[in-house]
Amino acid sequence: MAYSTIRFETKDSIAFVTLSRPQVANALNDTMAAEVADVCRTIQQQDEIRSVVLSGAGEKGFCAGGDLTQFGERLERNPDEIAPSLTGRADAVKAIADLDRPVVAAVHGYALGLGLALALACDFRLAAEDAIFSSPDTGKGYIPMSGITQRLPRLVGRGIAMEMLLTGQRVNAREAWRIGLVNKVVPNDRLLVEAGELAKLLASKAPVATRFAKEAVNKGMNLTLDQGLRLEADMYFLLFSTRDRTEGITAFREKRPPVFTGE
Repeated sequence: MAYSTIRFETKDSIAFVTLSRPQVANALNDTMAAEVADVCRTIQQQDEIRSVVLSGAGEKGFCAGGDLTQFGERLERNPDEIAPSLTGRADAVKAIADLDRPVVAAVHGYALGLGLALALACDFRLAAEDAIFSSPDTGKGYIPMSGITQRLPRLVGRGIAMEMLLTGQRVNAREAWRIGLVNKVVPNDRLLVEAGELAKLLASKAPVATRFAKEAVNKGMNLTLDQGLRLEADMYFLLFSTRDRTEGITAFREKRPPVFTGE
C-alpha cells in the first residue's frame, strides 16, 4: 500500500515508521490513523521485522494531537459523523500497542493529546531535549482518550497522571524523564541515531523470547502477582521447545554471539 501521511521502511530487521504531516506538526487525521493501523498489520505479518521505531517528520514535533480541522467541519454538518473518526484514531493507537515486537518512540517537539497517546502505546520512549508532553483535553471540554487515562497512571503513578490530565500542564523532556514518562533524554541531533541503536539492540535478541517477555509484562499488569507468576512460568517453559533457546545456550558455551532465527 502506498502511504500519503506516513513513511515506512525497513533496514536490518528494524521497521521505521514516520508520521509525515510536518506542515501541521504531524497532527493525526483520519487518513494517517488508517495508515498507521495498516502499517502495523503489515509489520505483524513480516517475521523478519524484529523491532520498530516510531518518529515524526519535520521540526515541529512528534505529533501535536488529533487534527481538529476535520472535527470542526463534521460538527457543523452532523455531530454523529465524529464517532467513526474517534474510533479510527483510537484504533491507530491500539494497533501500535498491540504490536508483538518492541516499539521505540523517538519523540521531539510536541507530543500532545493523541501524540502523547501514541508515545504511551510504545514500549520505550526516547525524548529529544525539546520534547513537550501534554494532554490538554479537559481545557477543551472533553477527556483524554485512546488509552491516555489508563496508560499514563500505570507508567508515572496516579498522582502525577492526575496532575497532568486535569491541569493540562506541559511537561518538558527533563521532567518527563524524572517522572518516568521517558526512558532517556538525548540531544535533538542524536534522537534518531539513539532510537536506531536501541532498536538494533532489541532486534539482536531472540524474537520469540522478546515477544513472550513483552506479553508477560503487558498481561501481567492486569493479573494478581500469583497469576502473573504462573503466566511467566508457562511462557518460560514454552521457550524450551524453541531452536533459539538451544542456540542461545550453545552460543554461550562456545563463547560466540548467538544467531537467532525466530524459531
